[in-house]
Amino acid sequence: MQEYYKKIIEELGEDPNREGLRNTPKRAAEAMKFLTQGYRQSIDEIVNGALFASDNEEMVLVKGIELYSLCEHHLLPFTGKCHVAYLPKGKIIGLSKIARIVDMHARRLQVQENLTKEIAESIMQITQARGVGVIIEAQHLCMMMRGVEKQNSIMSTSVLLGTMREDARTRAEFLSLVGKG
Repeated sequence: MQEYYKKIIEELGEDPNREGLRNTPKRAAEAMKFLTQGYRQSIDEIVNGALFASDNEEMVLVKGIELYSLCEHHLLPFTGKCHVAYLPKGKIIGLSKIARIVDMHARRLQVQENLTKEIAESIMQITQARGVGVIIEAQHLCMMMRGVEKQNSIMSTSVLLGTMREDARTRAEFLSLVGKG
């Protein structure tokens, strides 16, 4: 990757050997590997057995999980907050694992619509919950720095699975708790 970054710098008309840019190809390659580390992670590694028996059947909600991702169309960042809820069915997942699942999917080249769905499906798969709801609110630098250059736009996406989708009362409870209802 370092050689490609060096060529990009040259194509921009810069000298990759000048003092300020001398180590940039290496740093950029390391940064890109970090920003896309989700490709080298799996749901099983992330959860690492942190599923626990529970007779709780009430909604579990984690609000405001920060997320950082790269738009697959322009390789520019989008950042925001993710809200994840699930309705347990015999087991609960370790709290930090929800945030780690969000990070695993976000640390790939993404579009927000797919990211929202991937997070919801992973939570549903790993917990076997009765229902899952995920909302992401994010700002996209591809829209802020280029194109229409709109600084205050926020994109919201949601995915509801199982009971969260089928039961209007459960859906309303989720939206109310997130502050969107």
